[in-house]
Amino acid sequence: MDVQEIQHRIQELVEEEQALRGVDPANEPEKHAAELRRIEEQIDQYWDLLRQKRAKADAGQDPEDARERPVGEVEGYRQ
Repeated sequence: MDVQEIQHRIQELVEEEQALRGVDPANEPEKHAAELRRIEEQIDQYWDLLRQKRAKADAGQDPEDARERPVGEVEGYRQ
């Protein structure tokens, strides 16, 4: 996945997140919260992948060597 594809996917997920935030979760608040969390985690994973690719390119390495990391690893950076 190249940088442009990653940026496009991030934009799609952000739009999905915004739409979901505009929905009243009255009937299934747990499902709504879980879906928001899943989208946020995916956004974080794609941002992490994008940063990896940029860092590798800046360091003269092959950006294609960057790999998507597991949610637990990416989310662990925030703490």
